Amino acid sequence: MKILKFGGTSLANAEKFLCVADIIENNKNNEQVAIVLSAPAQITNYLVSIVEKNTNINQMLEQIDLAENIFIEIIKKIKKIQSYFLYEETKKIITIEFNKLKKIADSIKLFEKCPENIQAIIMSRGEILSIWIMQNILRSRNYKITIINPIDNILSIGGFLSSTVDINESKKRISSLNINKNHIILMAGFIAGNKKNELVLLGRNGSDYSAAILACCLDAKLCEIWTDVDGVFTSDPKKISNAFLLKSISYDEAMELSYFGAKVLHPRTIEPLKQFNIPCIIKNTANLKSNGTLIYSQHDCNQNIIKGITNLDNIVMFTVSGNLIKQKNNILFKMLSLLQKENIHVILITKSSSKNNFSFCTLAKEKQKILYIINKSFKLESKEELSNNIHIINNLSILSIIGLNIFKKHDLASKIFSSLGDCKINVIAISQGSSKHSISIVIETKNILKSMKIVHDALFCNKRFINVFLIGIGGVGKALIKQIFKQKIFLQNKNIEIKIRTISNSKKILFLNDSINLENWEKFFQQSKTKFNLEVLSNLLENNSFSNSVIIDCTSDEILSKQYINFISQGFHVIASNKKANTNSLKYYNNIRTEALKENKKFLYETNVGAGLPVIQTLQNLFNTGDSLICFKGILSGSLSFIFGKLEENILLSDATKQAKDLGFTEPNPFDDLSGIDVARKLLILAREIGYHIELKDIEIEPILPKYFQQYKNAKEFLYKLKEIDTVFMERVKIAKSIGKVLRFVGTIEKGGKCSVKIEEINSQNPLYKVKNGENALTFYTNYYQPIPLVLRGYGAGNDVTASGVFSDLLRIIL
Repeated sequence: MKILKFGGTSLANAEKFLCVADIIENNKNNEQVAIVLSAPAQITNYLVSIVEKNTNINQMLEQIDLAENIFIEIIKKIKKIQSYFLYEETKKIITIEFNKLKKIADSIKLFEKCPENIQAIIMSRGEILSIWIMQNILRSRNYKITIINPIDNILSIGGFLSSTVDINESKKRISSLNINKNHIILMAGFIAGNKKNELVLLGRNGSDYSAAILACCLDAKLCEIWTDVDGVFTSDPKKISNAFLLKSISYDEAMELSYFGAKVLHPRTIEPLKQFNIPCIIKNTANLKSNGTLIYSQHDCNQNIIKGITNLDNIVMFTVSGNLIKQKNNILFKMLSLLQKENIHVILITKSSSKNNFSFCTLAKEKQKILYIINKSFKLESKEELSNNIHIINNLSILSIIGLNIFKKHDLASKIFSSLGDCKINVIAISQGSSKHSISIVIETKNILKSMKIVHDALFCNKRFINVFLIGIGGVGKALIKQIFKQKIFLQNKNIEIKIRTISNSKKILFLNDSINLENWEKFFQQSKTKFNLEVLSNLLENNSFSNSVIIDCTSDEILSKQYINFISQGFHVIASNKKANTNSLKYYNNIRTEALKENKKFLYETNVGAGLPVIQTLQNLFNTGDSLICFKGILSGSLSFIFGKLEENILLSDATKQAKDLGFTEPNPFDDLSGIDVARKLLILAREIGYHIELKDIEIEPILPKYFQQYKNAKEFLYKLKEIDTVFMERVKIAKSIGKVLRFVGTIEKGGKCSVKIEEINSQNPLYKVKNGENALTFYTNYYQPIPLVLRGYGAGNDVTASGVFSDLLRIIL
């Protein structure tokens, strides 16, 4: 015997009714089946509306007509698809049932009220008619049917709208029916009968509960719950995109998941199945190939201990404190007993070790009722109202992590709280120990979705994610995107995934999703209409819901560089090819690092000096291991390396500079390169890394050009005027050559922090002698590296090498 229960979405239209009939047929061929049906989707909503609009006869009749029309349309379409369907007979039954509802509506209008017993009758019509339709579909296919009347055979105790089944008595009644083993059994879900044989309802998820009860009564080997999802997922896949289907879970895990908000099943459905040890499978009528999720007693030790993450919203937390707690040791027990008596569900309880306060969480809709009960009950025991000693926090959610014997997972708490802490999520309360299968965390509702994504990634993803927010798509930014796309497979093999979330320049921003391929990002960026400004950036920071979030600044914008502390305080790592932050005031330089240390975030800027050369990291490693600087000399500009290399080939300064500009080595106006300020900025960064507390103004710059060249802001005009000093430089080169030397533009840091940038004559024994053609070279004379210095040499300019340096920094976020 197998029980098959079909929910409202599985019966939403004619095609789905017939699909369910096919599933029943396929299962009937193997063994006897019993079918439990819900009302078609939306029908119960219409029927509930009739109850809610009980003072307006026109609105009640309108809802009745809407519901009736849905059923008529369903059977009309069934007749078109299955011509031998018993249409007229079914239509007659539908008409009779809805005429009854219209008469009930008249009675409600007359008496101006709708008692709960009448509400139950109205709200159960959908399930009853689903059974009639399915019976006539199967009868028209020549199957024998037995219908179990739940009012007569499922005995329930409680109110008319939410009742609990007496399984033992119901089992006796159904056993006495002597159902033919060749018959298909049908029973309406959601419905039962009380001792007076009156119709009652089984409350939320009542049809699932009906299926579980029927499985127990018929000693079924299996209960299948057919719905519109493939089974039980690690979290709600509508909220968490990388949630995945669970092959199996235990009864206890299923109850914990549903108790804390998972909507696939209700705890009441699982309890009888667990009691009678009947396995349950959740399956999808829209995906027959899916194996679904098996819920049973056995637990597979090879599976992950953690099974799911779920949430409950609309929560309030009461914290009770004050003298009354000290005076009355049993106040917690008494308060909880009072709430239980009033059918108020307390979801979570925490108690301080000092015993001076305790907290409990309930649904927000119960708040006023709870306050009234507490004040009324404790009025005589407290000189002032107890409510004065109650603190209430609104707008909360409970995030729960579920797994069998979860307490055995030793590193679980650290993963949860470190991941939330990294993203600045405040945890208001924690509950662990009341159940060995769950850990619950109370947080603000505004952070719930973000928190679920973070915790899900931390617990279920072997992959390490980096979420990138890229600002600046000039040559370096574009090259970086290209490199990330190119390395996608390589990174996947190392369980690393870099997700570029936004791409922006000074004018607009593109928000990327899974449908946008990085290979075609430029097309989508052109189509984007969203402007980019500091307000958009601020909203992006505030609403970020990703862990390991990194802002990459590939601009030279000074205003943006002044936002780095804000970025870090909002939970972002920062990677900058932009040198403006590190060459700002020493105070700002130090403040960035203080904030990064405080927030446990990384500020990386390898490309600030030497583009793709590992200068900063090498320097930090040296001094972290106790080395100290004796002297530094370096060629720190790729453009000047190229230009001065051409001078020794007897090429004029103006022509060498034009060649460098044409090759993309220089700034748009080459004056910015020849002024020496860029080299001074790089030297400042190196000096600060070494530990010298200096400002840019402290660096002595020997100008390459006369001062009057500052007035030429136009590149074409500047290059023309540069011809005026060609002969001067030709003479300097000639003099240097005569003594076996070459000219190089060198940055120097001496012990004690004196820094200078100037043209030097270099002999052939110097490591900088052969550095040209756009190369950078840095020589560090240290206690460890002397008399032969540590030399770093390679291209110090170019989009690809700079992008590779940024890429390297990006991987350092997680490696």
